[in-house]
Amino acid sequence: MLTTKIIKPSPDAYAYPLLIKRLLLSGERYEPEQEIVYADKLRYSYRTLNARIQRLANALTAAGVKAGDTVAVLDWDSHRYLECFFAVPMIGAVLHTVNIRLSADQVRYTMNHAEDDLVLVHDDFLPLIEQIHEELLTVKGYIQLTDDEAAATVLPVVGEYEHLLARSSDHYAFPDFDENSVATLFYTTGTTGNPKGVYFSHRQLVLHTLSAVGTLGAFQGQPLLRSDDVYMPITPMFHVHAWGVPYVATLMGVKQVYPGRYEANRLVRLFRDEKVTFSHCVPTILQMIMGCEEALQTDFSGWKMLLGGSSLTMGVAQQANNLGICVHSAYGMSETCPLLCTTYLHAGELEQPTQTQLASRIKTGMPIAMVDLKIIDANGQDVPHDGESLGEIVVRTPWLTQGYFKDQEMGAALWHNGWLHTGDVASIDSRGVVEIKDRIKDVIKTGGEWVSSLELESLISEHPAVSAVAVVGIADAQWGERPMALVVCVPGKHLDPAHLEIHLQQFVKSGRINRWAIPRQFKFVTEIPKTSVGKINKKLIRECESN
Repeated sequence: MLTTKIIKPSPDAYAYPLLIKRLLLSGERYEPEQEIVYADKLRYSYRTLNARIQRLANALTAAGVKAGDTVAVLDWDSHRYLECFFAVPMIGAVLHTVNIRLSADQVRYTMNHAEDDLVLVHDDFLPLIEQIHEELLTVKGYIQLTDDEAAATVLPVVGEYEHLLARSSDHYAFPDFDENSVATLFYTTGTTGNPKGVYFSHRQLVLHTLSAVGTLGAFQGQPLLRSDDVYMPITPMFHVHAWGVPYVATLMGVKQVYPGRYEANRLVRLFRDEKVTFSHCVPTILQMIMGCEEALQTDFSGWKMLLGGSSLTMGVAQQANNLGICVHSAYGMSETCPLLCTTYLHAGELEQPTQTQLASRIKTGMPIAMVDLKIIDANGQDVPHDGESLGEIVVRTPWLTQGYFKDQEMGAALWHNGWLHTGDVASIDSRGVVEIKDRIKDVIKTGGEWVSSLELESLISEHPAVSAVAVVGIADAQWGERPMALVVCVPGKHLDPAHLEIHLQQFVKSGRINRWAIPRQFKFVTEIPKTSVGKINKKLIRECESN
């Protein structure tokens, strides 16, 4: 590293650590009476939020939580979860956001691997925790979360959340400590083996938040989240801190709406009643929302939606656009905190009709501020910026996980040659716009040629009778692999393979795809398998087809 001039600071100069407690300063300062809303159950002000965070810090301390301990949370998206986002790391403990959609065995594994000390558990998840309680090796106690009357439980409960807060002081002197202290921990499921622990420091979360504030609000003509917006997450708070946006919203002092358990009609009612203007989710959740009964009587104009987690197809984007929803793409992964890329449109593109903009909006987008991103071939060399050459996305930013918790071998593979390897195959054009073609494990190799399952899904989705689609490669004796498509039809519509083959022939004639990319099989189903966070579960589809 280059040797440069460093000036010794004055003896009393304050070395300002980047801690999560700093993110709380401005929201109450700007908008002390702005609302935090929990479904149709509760609403309170930013002034109250800050007081409750201090009460929670005192309650956790009284329960025996010390700096360096790990506190697990199993809850729906709620005001309580937001309070935990702050209070737990601000007392020097580690917040473990438990994926409530994992199997009991996987939850047990993650909680033991994380070495959880105290568990905050909602009544709805008591049966799950009671099932594995005797096998949780480090847990010393539980705090019960309830929306009504507390359910009976055999767990050694310290107390009910609201009761504990009510008897705790609303003043807590949050200490300073090293900004590189671990703040959060959660687990990402892969294609093989046990879930892997991903962790982030205070410094990383603060820097991610500051960059996201600019990314989401600074660009004229396409702001997603500004001070007058109303924010409702539809990405679970256990999943990468709900993409980190609750930290952004709290720093900005915007109105926040936490929906509780996701149910499509309830989400639409909250959008309508609370005048929500910005949300984020995976495309399958957006489809669920657009297909529910409440959607039929709702004007979605003005709803800005950031889509990520899996590819946004043209069909879904067109459906959303027709309903008045303004779609933007985002890209990241659990290991990246997560934001790496978002949609960015130049002035000329913004002047075009929104329908014309969709081709740009469904692309992965441009790397955001402070993200070093390149696409490399198998030899580690940068691919040309021609929009066609393919390689793997590798990145560096200040907010990437520095490894996998207690797994040095997997961490070393993740960080091979000093770049974080995403496992995503993409191209990049002369303007710097990234377009993901597939996950490395999902690319289909047929007759020696690579076929993008994501591109096929987007093209098939443009058929007006297609509601949802997933494409995977299946073994073929002659070609190695051939594409196979699972298709969900729009209710009341009927399709057969011949219709979709004719539909895809137009893209063969225009040069978008080669003729061998047309799936050998089309299977019509009522539902496509999904992962615990709502992504298409291609691993399960391949396993089912191989069996």
